Amino acid sequence: MIDAYEFGSIIIDGKEYTSDIIIYPDGEVKSSWWRKEGHRLSSVDIIDLIQSAPELIIVGTGAYGFMKTEKSLESDLRKKGIELKTAPTDQAVKLYNALCQRRRLGACFHLTC
Repeated sequence: MIDAYEFGSIIIDGKEYTSDIIIYPDGEVKSSWWRKEGHRLSSVDIIDLIQSAPELIIVGTGAYGFMKTEKSLESDLRKKGIELKTAPTDQAVKLYNALCQRRRLGACFHLTC
């Protein structure tokens, strides 16, 4: 479960992260996550997450939704049987918390803009 999110900060299991993160289905958190093209998300940016075989990947696109997914990402994931949901990070956190006990989730969260 994610304890809290506010612009630039996310708290998971009592630990605060102040850079973008990935959460793997086993609960491991990778901090200081960067994308090849800043505010664009592609399959190559989350290859390890994809290889961990989640049912669903939730993408937090930032407080204002500035991070966009590449058009090919959803189709690449669909071919592997992985669903994709994107939303501004505050909404994505709520979705993650609502589903984390019921589905094998992966997630990545852009914490700022």
